[in-house]
Amino acid sequence: MAYVENKEEKSGRLLEGVTEIDCKDAELLRKFMTERGKILPRRYTGVTSKQQREVKRAIRQARVMGLVR
Repeated sequence: MAYVENKEEKSGRLLEGVTEIDCKDAELLRKFMTERGKILPRRYTGVTSKQQREVKRAIRQARVMGLVR
């Protein structure tokens, strides 16, 4: 028997009500990072590929500015 994956659309649970991901919003970005500062993968956060790329870019910019570690 073949495995059938549930085809429900995953919504960004952590991005509910957020219209733009800004690198200056450190509180939002910390939701996408571990305690050690690593970026969480999509399978844990539930965001789309496009949103994950935006989150990644924002976290990296925030690191350069010194807002998050």
